[in-house]
Amino acid sequence: MTVVVLLHGIGGAAWGPTLPALAPARVLDWPLPGYGGTPMLPETSFAAWATALREALDRAGIPRADILGHSIGGMLAQEFALTFPERVRRLVLYATTPAFGGRDPAFADQFLRERLAPLEAGRSMPQLAAESLPPMLGPEAPRGAAEAAVAAMAAVPEPAYRATVRCLTTFNRRDDIGRIAAPTLLLAGERDPLAPPRTMERMQQAIRGARLVVLPGAGHLAHLEYPDAFNAAVGAFLHAAGEA
Repeated sequence: MTVVVLLHGIGGAAWGPTLPALAPARVLDWPLPGYGGTPMLPETSFAAWATALREALDRAGIPRADILGHSIGGMLAQEFALTFPERVRRLVLYATTPAFGGRDPAFADQFLRERLAPLEAGRSMPQLAAESLPPMLGPEAPRGAAEAAVAAMAAVPEPAYRATVRCLTTFNRRDDIGRIAAPTLLLAGERDPLAPPRTMERMQQAIRGARLVVLPGAGHLAHLEYPDAFNAAVGAFLHAAGEA
């Protein structure tokens, strides 16, 4: 049976609306270390996460899987596909980029200050979620999308969030994604402020044979904002052509 591995973003997992598109595949909703009650790793890095994911697949007896990664989860999906290509059947890179921000280290420093400033000022994770997530959605996103996203992020432990945000700033596979061999679908929200379509168009050009779908009106959380359109794109891709 086909296995689909779900890799969530920094805000945590809220994959409920996506699950119907994956049936009848077996689904492994893999939390980033420190999320969902799991322990953090001694080292928070993309390489360490990729190794931990491979070990999780080994324990579950899964030799090969479809990987769907959102945002930082999409970065991990790229890392995994490049490091362990034999373990990936199909790849869905959703609302993600091949590298973090600009090349200037000052950009990363400013990003970290801004992202962590609310916590440094004494805000809780639920408060941070309520303030930071709504602007990531498209202007016509249904109310329930923001509520689901805020609830997921509110449950993220603060230490895991801090470590994951810092890890995000280290990612750079811009020069390597041309080596991705698995059939790849890129999903972009038309109104995504973090991974805009123009960025994902460049990824499509770099990954041989990749397909890009832009979801109209969607922001950074299309699977919650427009689940029918998101599910149609994912389902058509993952169910195509059977076992590769």
